[in-house]
Amino acid sequence: MLIPEFVLEVIKKVSTAGFTIELVGGCVRDLLMEKQPQDWDMATNARPAQILALFTEAKYENDFGTVLLPWRDSAGIVLGVAEITTYRSEKAYADRRHPDEVRFEDVLEKDLERRDFTVNAMALRLDEAGAYEFSGAKFSLFDLFGGVKDIRKKVIRAVGEPADRFKEDALRMMRAIRFCAQLGFSLEPKTQRGMIKLAGSLKFVAKERIRDEIIKIIISKQAAEGIMSLHESKLLQYIIPELEQGVGVNQNHHHIYPVFKHNVLSLKHCPSSEWPVRFASLLHDVAKPKTRRLVEGQVTFYNHEYVGAKMADRIMSRLRFRTEDRERVVNLVKNHMFYYNVGEVTAASVRRLISKVGRDNLQDLIHLRVADRLGSGTPKAMPYKLRHLQYMMEKVQYDPVSVKMLAINGHDLMSLCSLSPGPKIGAILDVLLGEVLEDPVRNESQYLVERAKILQSEDLADLRTRARDLIAEKRDDEDQDMQRRFKV
Repeated sequence: MLIPEFVLEVIKKVSTAGFTIELVGGCVRDLLMEKQPQDWDMATNARPAQILALFTEAKYENDFGTVLLPWRDSAGIVLGVAEITTYRSEKAYADRRHPDEVRFEDVLEKDLERRDFTVNAMALRLDEAGAYEFSGAKFSLFDLFGGVKDIRKKVIRAVGEPADRFKEDALRMMRAIRFCAQLGFSLEPKTQRGMIKLAGSLKFVAKERIRDEIIKIIISKQAAEGIMSLHESKLLQYIIPELEQGVGVNQNHHHIYPVFKHNVLSLKHCPSSEWPVRFASLLHDVAKPKTRRLVEGQVTFYNHEYVGAKMADRIMSRLRFRTEDRERVVNLVKNHMFYYNVGEVTAASVRRLISKVGRDNLQDLIHLRVADRLGSGTPKAMPYKLRHLQYMMEKVQYDPVSVKMLAINGHDLMSLCSLSPGPKIGAILDVLLGEVLEDPVRNESQYLVERAKILQSEDLADLRTRARDLIAEKRDDEDQDMQRRFKV
């Protein structure tokens, strides 16, 4: 794993000035796990004013001892921002996030004691006699709380007493689960018990911070496990209580799982990497408990997609999601029950579906249907009818061969060739399209205008027939290609 040269230069400069400085936090964890860090945090016994004196570009605009230092490439473009923070200890957290008192310290141990989890409470100090080597430099490891051991055991454990850490910042409970989901770790039992005990304090955390953690969990490798951990740790009831209403709610014969488990499994099997689609897969059946009815001995959920869309809208509004993200998820939830049966659905109805959900959301809708199927226990993710739908969507959403691809249009013909509105314009455009299909280099406005001027004085019937034959042949070729790709 590589430590950027810039970071090494900062460490050496601060050390040469007579201060101690270490890499700390997540970057140390990532280095030890052989993952390339994205952020570089450093801790030092130097005070902010002393760091500012060493680096002219550094900025200090907070009360917590953190100096921000941008690093640039040879062209002067900012590549990132390193954080250099003075060792500190903290006392009391009246707002459950920020310490009431921050005290600058002189030793590293005091700084590591305040950190959240053991895997984030390690430090690497540049040391020629050190046992760890990165980017040709040797480092000594400071691991006061068993972080390396917990990495080996793949557990997330709070530093010291879990309740104390979570009282300092209740969001740490969600962070613990997020780290588990991202790293493939599990919660250490005592840490989880502390979370269950203090779960209610999550009510005091800003909704924006909760939203950001939810997104990180949703896009992680173990997103479904993360949601289940939120549920088991009693946190989900303070985030998305609507989801928990589906616990133990049985469905009809099409589903073998209760509603809550089905929603979580749909997230697990969602093929999309985009968090709004994954979030939609989690919420798509959120309204089933509200709409569940027994009709003639059969369980029904009529209109659950429309009720669910309204619920998704309220959930995301409450958690302060951006409007465009909220609208995207709501649209998917509302339309996830779209009907499609090969042989019954026409191209016109597929066009109406495109118009209804939006062209950009078509693949999202397919991914959501796949997630729904696999989350229902169906072994086959992409049956023939879904492949056929993909084929039809691609076939109708773009006209494979159209006069729209020409470098000129009807208005150009009227203005440049003095043509009057009428069928002759369409005939000329068809002929031009046929010529462009034969040789795409011809699709240049000057050439096409000159050809149009010649064609307007000719009998176009034969040329138009030939052009249409070329267009039809091209469309057939592209349609056959699409059929092969989608195996229909």
